[in-house]
Amino acid sequence: MRAHYGKATAAFAIVSALALAGCSAGEGASDTQAAGTCEPASGPVELTFTTWVPGMEKVVDLWNKENENIQVKVQTGPNGNSGTYQNFFNQLQAGNAPDLGQIEYDALPNFRVQDGLENIAACEGVADAKDKFVDWTWGQVTFGEEEAVYAVPQDSGPMAMFYRADLFKEAGIKVPTTWDEYAAAAEQIKARGSYITNFPRSDVNWFAGNVWQAGGQWFSSANDQWDVNLTGSESEKVANYWQDLLSKDQVSTLPSFSDEWNASFNQGQQWTWVSAVWGASTLASGAPDTSGKWAVAPMPQWEQGGKAAGNWGGSSTAVLKGSKHPYEASKFALWLNTDPEALALANELGGLYPAAKSATDLPAFTGGVDYFGGQKIYEVFAEASSNVDPNFTWGPTMTQTYTDVSDGFGKAAGGDGTLLDALRNGEKKTIDSLKSQSIPVKE
Repeated sequence: MRAHYGKATAAFAIVSALALAGCSAGEGASDTQAAGTCEPASGPVELTFTTWVPGMEKVVDLWNKENENIQVKVQTGPNGNSGTYQNFFNQLQAGNAPDLGQIEYDALPNFRVQDGLENIAACEGVADAKDKFVDWTWGQVTFGEEEAVYAVPQDSGPMAMFYRADLFKEAGIKVPTTWDEYAAAAEQIKARGSYITNFPRSDVNWFAGNVWQAGGQWFSSANDQWDVNLTGSESEKVANYWQDLLSKDQVSTLPSFSDEWNASFNQGQQWTWVSAVWGASTLASGAPDTSGKWAVAPMPQWEQGGKAAGNWGGSSTAVLKGSKHPYEASKFALWLNTDPEALALANELGGLYPAAKSATDLPAFTGGVDYFGGQKIYEVFAEASSNVDPNFTWGPTMTQTYTDVSDGFGKAAGGDGTLLDALRNGEKKTIDSLKSQSIPVKE
């Protein structure tokens, strides 16, 4: 994700134009972007779309059957940080990138800085689609820039708390609604020989979701400079909280999503999982023996009566720089992420939780879920999504930041240093990385 396909001065120009700094998209933009034009092709078009969502080719089949003159060919690959993003950068450099690509929200700023995205704001229907999506997701694809849209929101990852309702009831332990109550429950559960949860030492984006909920910001931009602050008061509060649980051995530290991790849920060794909406299918597939025993509640709050939620994950459908058919590509991207049949099938086959507001009315998200005892869990996540701070900003080198911080988290989980130490080190390395790419950063 740190690949370069332009001169460092180009990166400087693009970053200077970011509206994260309160500017418009003019300076450093491509001729197509500057002109603000988006015209349909004069004949049939074939588009390429790269994604890692299971079953997406069947969703696209729906489009192809109804749009003879705009055919879309699906290319599948590994998830973004496992290879697809690097492939995109290589293809952008070679001039043969796909027309459309799935890009997670936290990776979009890197593509924006590297001038890898088409501004599709002038394409028919795009600007008018703003109100069709959850507010905070629209901010993720526009960076707050005027007359600019760099992708169409696809899915989101509002966070809540999965918990073993049966175990809490049997033990007479109150289901926590605040982080103080959560810590108290952790002590009680450990005394019974289990853990309240697992600390995901390698999933720094999970930790970022917790900071997001606490009102923190890791990145901001003003006066044409990035400000990196992984150690603000909110980040420190979250880090010290989980450090305390780690130091008391009240949370486990199994590798996330491993067989051992799945078994811990399946065997009742983990009583909660503060996670994103997509975690519902993860639990159902990884811990089948516990079906009917789980429930979902809002994230624990830092203050009694609060409603804040974080977000973990979520993707967009972006039109990559160099596409010869941005009009048709944006038309498909809008359909993919707003059409009821497409949304329902993408959820059924790929587990996506749509960013479109209309998704809350789809049958898949209105009924009870057997695995969760018949609870209408998506009502909890819909409420959480409405309480996600829309102003959270990702930096332009998130993959590297995640790597640097996770190294320290792994050590802290093993008793070597602290989570706050890892954040301090990650902040320094992030600043150094920005400097090495000639991206202006505040000291």
